[in-house]
Amino acid sequence: MPSDPNPNPDSKLSPAAKQVKQDSQQFAMAIELPFVIVAAIGVGGGLGWVLDHYLHTKPVMMLIFGGVGFFVGIRDVLRRVAVK
Repeated sequence: MPSDPNPNPDSKLSPAAKQVKQDSQQFAMAIELPFVIVAAIGVGGGLGWVLDHYLHTKPVMMLIFGGVGFFVGIRDVLRRVAVK
């Protein structure tokens, strides 16, 4: 809440609890990252497939957009992993 006198709720945690919280956040990110890459490739490839279907250019657009999705997924993963 905005009227909370303590803006940092982590200041009340013990060192062990802070370590557990940090470890669980890292684990959650490690579980999430493969889904980010697969989703980006799937969306790009799916968009390419739809374009191929309507433009009759099979499989050119699917390969192009799948590749773009791969690079976007890698970029997103690198942004999430970057040290803040």
